[in-house]
Amino acid sequence: MRWAILITAALLLAVQADLWFGKGNWPYVMNLQSQLDAQRIANASAQARNDRLAAEVADLKEGLEMVEDKARSELGMVKPDEILVQVLTQPRRP
Repeated sequence: MRWAILITAALLLAVQADLWFGKGNWPYVMNLQSQLDAQRIANASAQARNDRLAAEVADLKEGLEMVEDKARSELGMVKPDEILVQVLTQPRRP
């Protein structure tokens, strides 16, 4: 009976040692969990950016208003019958 208890205790210690010091030990698992959480946050940020870009692409494909707005704001384009007026303000002097 004494040998059975000793063998059971030895097996229990072997399982616990593997849990704490083996390949899939507890600190290693916690490190992987923190890396997974960081990756999920990065993926959510990238997904939000991809959604914004997909919406912009859909707007560009469907309507000319977005194309016209981009051409005016980024390229400074004007229609043939328009006159471009730029107003520059100087800082006020005390």
